[in-house]
Amino acid sequence: MGEYAEQVFEQVRRIPRGKVATYGQVARLIGRPRTARYVGYALRANPAPGADAAATPCHRVVFKDGSLCRGFAFGGPEVQREMLEAEGVPFLEDGRIDLAACAWDPAAPEDAPGLPTAPPPDFDWARELGE
Repeated sequence: MGEYAEQVFEQVRRIPRGKVATYGQVARLIGRPRTARYVGYALRANPAPGADAAATPCHRVVFKDGSLCRGFAFGGPEVQREMLEAEGVPFLEDGRIDLAACAWDPAAPEDAPGLPTAPPPDFDWARELGE
């Protein structure tokens, strides 16, 4: 794997059970904003998928609207949903993840789950949204 993929895997391994991150969030965390699609490409080649401690839990990475991967990953969105539900991740009626309830905040202390999540203070919404 290349350096980019290794950085992606390192960040994804930090996502705790019951939390999710978006592809864009992972890209920003590795210092490569606007490369969310490449995060997906890296996770597609994940050499250690799964939920155990030694794995890279790529099932915890979702689209920015809370929807699941529609491709072949994990055996399909049904399998990804089952894995996330087993970890306590809540879903909305339309099938998307309730990001308000389980978005991962990497700045929050691990011993204080449930704290509100927010973008970092220097987050540029206009740039991120392409405005």
